Amino acid sequence: MNSTETATLYQHPDRNLAMELVRATEAAAIRAVPFIGRGDKNAADKAAVDAMRVFLGTVNFDGLIVIGEGEKDEAPMLFNGERVGNGRGPACDIAVDPIDGTSLTAAGRQNAVSVIAVSDRGTMLDASSIFYMDKIVTGGAGRGVVSLDQSIGDNLRELAKAMNKPVGEMTVAVLDRPRHAGLIDAIRTAGAGTRLMLDGDVAGGINAARYETRIDMCVGIGGSPEGITTACALKALGGYMQGRLAPKDDAERAGGVAAGLDVDKLLELDDMVSGNNTFFVATGVTDGGLVDGVRRKGPMIRTESIVLRSRSGTARRVIAEHLAEKWL
Repeated sequence: MNSTETATLYQHPDRNLAMELVRATEAAAIRAVPFIGRGDKNAADKAAVDAMRVFLGTVNFDGLIVIGEGEKDEAPMLFNGERVGNGRGPACDIAVDPIDGTSLTAAGRQNAVSVIAVSDRGTMLDASSIFYMDKIVTGGAGRGVVSLDQSIGDNLRELAKAMNKPVGEMTVAVLDRPRHAGLIDAIRTAGAGTRLMLDGDVAGGINAARYETRIDMCVGIGGSPEGITTACALKALGGYMQGRLAPKDDAERAGGVAAGLDVDKLLELDDMVSGNNTFFVATGVTDGGLVDGVRRKGPMIRTESIVLRSRSGTARRVIAEHLAEKWL
């Protein structure tokens, strides 16, 4: 194989990358287990960050963290702009969330997951200068049907029509936050039910795009990093999503504009993650509707992960058993 062929081979992430990434989310999830229900979300997050960072350092790729844990301080912590991987292989943009749902983990509640999303270098929107994003997520039936420019009632009626089901049978996932009180009332007034999430809207968005769940739509204002991460998964699931950045004040808006963001733009999937070669990997920390949490079974530790790839349009579940003594 000549140098040109080799360069072409490693230009884009390939299918083998997914199994390397899942080792990192498994490690983060396992290391978070001692902190489940202990009330210390920061300790849980640190354990997961440290484990994920070690495993990412062994992966065959040149990863640039676009969406990370935060800016670099005295202790490196998967910060925005950090390079990860061994530097050999494809150049990638990375979104990491060692625990999506640190508060859920600390409280011992469901739906905490460890997440990594990957796309080709230069394809992932860096929206880190604006923390929040307004989102609407559905399955493929929502494409060309729902829009953030429509009322929630109109979106529900149009999506119900496209899905050939009554509005009264629709279920909408929404983060349970005071800012969503009016939105929740409007959903119920339109005749649909709500699934209120305490945290972790990545899982909520993914479940809205999956056919085997009871969630038909996920809406509301959540983190913009979680929005970009969800977009990577939606590319593989054939789902639909729109977003619009939601600065909390004039200073944050000005910061977003200075960073080159079109703050008022209605973002489609390709605006959030361009191209069609994304990976999304999530391992359960606690049990939830997306994946089961980590479980100790005798001498073994069991993990469940979901692995999505947009190029092939595949969703795989990875059940792994780890010898517990190796993690002591």
